[in-house]
Amino acid sequence: MTTTPARFLVFWERPSDPEAFERHYREIHIPLARKIPGLRSYAITDNPLPVRGEPFFRIAELRWDTMEDLRAGIDSPEARAVADDVDKLAVYATCRNMVIEPFEELL
Repeated sequence: MTTTPARFLVFWERPSDPEAFERHYREIHIPLARKIPGLRSYAITDNPLPVRGEPFFRIAELRWDTMEDLRAGIDSPEARAVADDVDKLAVYATCRNMVIEPFEELL
C-alpha cells in the first residue's frame, strides 16, 4: 500500500516589525509547532521570488506522512496552540493564505 504525503503551507506578508516577528516566530511559534503530533518536517523560505503576483515575506511548509496524519495533527491541542499563536504573530504580519494538500514527489 502506497501512502501519499501531505503538507500544510503558510504564506506570510512582510512584517511591520521584522525583528520582532522573527524573534517571536523562532522563539515561540516554531517550538510550539514542533509539538504537533506526526509532524515530519518544518521548512521555511524567506523572501521567495514569485513568478506572478505580490511577493511573500515567508512561506512555511509543514509535512506529514499522510493526509490522515496531517488531519490528526491539526486537530490536536498542540496545533490549536500554534493557531492561537498565529493570532499573536498577526500583530506584526498578515498570514495571507494557508493551503493543505496531498502531494506527489516526482523526482
